[in-house]
Order: sequence, then structure tokens, then C-alpha cells
Amino acid sequence: MIFDYPEPQEQRRHGPAGYSAYESYRPCLRDEFDFRCVYCLKRETWGQVTSEFELDHFEPQSLNPMLSMDYLNLVYACRRCNAVKGDQTVADPFRLLRSTLATALPDGSLRPRDRDTQRLILQLDLNSPRLKSWRVVWMRILDLAKKHDTGLYFKLAGFPEDLPNLSRMRPPSNTRKEGLEHCWFARRQRGSLPAEY
Repeated sequence: MIFDYPEPQEQRRHGPAGYSAYESYRPCLRDEFDFRCVYCLKRETWGQVTSEFELDHFEPQSLNPMLSMDYLNLVYACRRCNAVKGDQTVADPFRLLRSTLATALPDGSLRPRDRDTQRLILQLDLNSPRLKSWRVVWMRILDLAKKHDTGLYFKLAGFPEDLPNLSRMRPPSNTRKEGLEHCWFARRQRGSLPAEY
């Protein structure tokens, strides 16, 4: 479960626009990608947020500077995956890295279900021996924590404490204001935040 990709979605939950610096989109992107790397699913709760997660342009700025401030071209990625991707153009991971197209197996490998997803997994080296071993270690850590230390388990498998209150953000425009009702902070306020995901 810990490496299950999200369910398919028609569109992104949030639609802020008009900021002059793409770093301003970070709170929305953290929420949009469930506080984990869009590519490998590493979670914020497994390390230090400020130094381990970056905002990635899946269509690189160097190749298409017109999209450098486009929210829909930004994803939340760990430093490792962002570095491996570099200036490669990749297909939209929001569309491809979904539960219907990619599955994590017990041996830590990812099984793609179509060619585009397979290509993305190859481009990001998501089935490298090192990443497969890393997934197995984390599956085992979570399994042991669930059996022997439920407090630790829910800390590792749950949401971070500092959920961004997106209703306080004031982007110049927002094409998906309804996303504010569905952000994780709002769900916690309503008492509907899952203990694990």
C-alpha cells in the first residue's frame, strides 16, 4: 500500500496562476501530490522537507521557458528523481503514474501497464536495483512499525503535521477554487483526514 500510486484523476485538484516565482506554488504542489515525490513516492515524513523535495518542471524550462510559470507543468519531486530527470522531457507523471498504469510489486519493482509509463519508469531509472531495494526496506519498516509501534507507523504512513492551509493563499488567479474544499488541511478541519494513505 505504501507505494501504491494514486487513483486516476481527470484533472489536477488546484489551479493557481499568476505568481511571479514558481516557488510560490509549493504549498499547492505539496497538497496536490500528497506530500510525496510524484515519481518514486518518497514521503515528506521520511526525511527533511526543506532539503529533500523540489519543484520540477516535467517539461524543462531550458527547452520551453514559456511553461516555466505554468502550474500544470510543475510537479513535486524528491531531489534524487529531479536530478535523474535533469533536462529530459518526460510525459506528464500526473497522468502516467497512476494506480491503473503502474504497480509496485513485493520485490520493490514497478510494473508498467503501457509503453508510455514504461518509458517514464526507464527515463527516471525507477526500477534501478538501488530503488527496488529501497522500496523493499521501506515496506519492511512500515510492516514492522505496524506490528510493533503503531505510533511510529502512523507517523510514517500518515500526513505531515504542517498541512498547508491553502485558503490563506492569494494567487493572482485560481481556475479551480473548489480545490480549496478538497485540500488535505480542509479535510483535517472537517475531521475526514485519513490516519494513513
